[in-house]
Amino acid sequence: MFNRRLCSYLPGVLVICALLVSLGMQVNKQVNAQAVKTSSLCRKDEKTIFTCQVKPSAKTVSLCSSANLTKTDGYLQYRFGLPGKVELEYPKDRTGSREAFAYSHYFRAKVDLTEISFSLDGYSYTVFDNYNAEEKPSISLQGVTVTASDKQKEVTYSCRPRAKVDFGNLSEVLKNVSEP
Repeated sequence: MFNRRLCSYLPGVLVICALLVSLGMQVNKQVNAQAVKTSSLCRKDEKTIFTCQVKPSAKTVSLCSSANLTKTDGYLQYRFGLPGKVELEYPKDRTGSREAFAYSHYFRAKVDLTEISFSLDGYSYTVFDNYNAEEKPSISLQGVTVTASDKQKEVTYSCRPRAKVDFGNLSEVLKNVSEP
């Protein structure tokens, strides 16, 4: 960031200094806005598996886990809402929560599709991170899709900006529905 005091020592260039100071402030505002956009509903002692702010709202979708998540230990939870005001947390009971989720991952050159899903009260929720470079231009989509059990209604909430993602060892921890 440009130093304001330096402007006072450079007579005749106040307009340039003002512009540089203004740009410096805008950069700080963008950095602060980015910090808000990538906020997570996960606590500091948890691992963030997936998090993003979804459009058109300012709400956040997060997949949070215990710091140590294995096939036999730890928990996984889905959270949706605002920081400090979570509207949906699934499952409520963390015991055995790994069994409540299904995992699907498909990968080949130029294509990478990942989904973590669960069902609750007649709805299916699917957190997704999809990339397809075979399309021109390439497609990168992230977010959550909610589908009614009768499949008559489906709503997709897309991330803005890109999600923070760390799927780590989920393929070893969760039931993988993409394998036979």
